[in-house]
Amino acid sequence: MKFFLDTANIDEIKKANDMGVICGVTTNPSIIAKEGRVFEEVILEIASLVDGAISGEVKATTIDAQGMIEEGRKIAQLHKNMVVKLPTTTEGLKACKVLSSEGIKTNLTLIFNVPQAILAARAGATYVSPFVGRLDDISMNGIDLIKDISTIFKIHNIDAKIISASVRNATHVIECAKAGADLATVPYSVIEQMMKHPLTDQGIEKFQKDYRAVFGE
Repeated sequence: MKFFLDTANIDEIKKANDMGVICGVTTNPSIIAKEGRVFEEVILEIASLVDGAISGEVKATTIDAQGMIEEGRKIAQLHKNMVVKLPTTTEGLKACKVLSSEGIKTNLTLIFNVPQAILAARAGATYVSPFVGRLDDISMNGIDLIKDISTIFKIHNIDAKIISASVRNATHVIECAKAGADLATVPYSVIEQMMKHPLTDQGIEKFQKDYRAVFGE
């Protein structure tokens, strides 16, 4: 399973990219708004840092297919690695069909059940993004959704890649990988969680102590 970083924070992107653990970045209207920067400006800076897929979403206030298509074309022109992120709605599917037919990569987001994922894939989506954490928040099993989508896509040879979204912790990452997700898009805090283990810290401390005892600094 590969990783996208789910943020528009440049410092976090630099740190994750320097570690060599991400192959792209996903953003959404809330993430862009959090940074308080112009959409095009921050997207271009991200694209200059990460040589991989960069998801840029149409405006949250754009709810008609034609508007999404027009915005999607502009987003796609920003950089060769751009992926147009669309909501999984009837209008979003219409926009996906047109943009995909033009060779523009798309990421259908806010997927919460298997039928939505199938429809998004059949409309031509490059990626489908089922939300794990938000389902868990309402006492539904987000990992089961990943598992079901993965199974059905394999049975029917559906090419769309599954991005586990709304990933809240390292355990989610493990379970999504086991369930068959192609990618997980995670905040930087989850990457930090994945790196931590007390025995690693203790081991490094012991190695340093033993080295200093013999060789000094």
